[in-house]
Amino acid sequence: MKIQKKILEETVNCQKNFSCLKDPKNCCEVTNCINKSVHFVAYSSKEYCGYRMTFGDADICNCPTRKEIYKEYAL
Repeated sequence: MKIQKKILEETVNCQKNFSCLKDPKNCCEVTNCINKSVHFVAYSSKEYCGYRMTFGDADICNCPTRKEIYKEYAL
């Protein structure tokens, strides 16, 4: 996958060394997307993620790279 350098530079809190770019299976599944900006995910990792935000019983992903992957590749 190719992601713009600007987006990668914005992803300053990635502690997973951009594993989502190496293997899409490492991405949390986007279960719903609202206005192309709010991405609800099925949080799949047992590791801490600096971009995970809990919203009630749901999880929202605020990772710029993950959002771009969804936008460009619908993954």
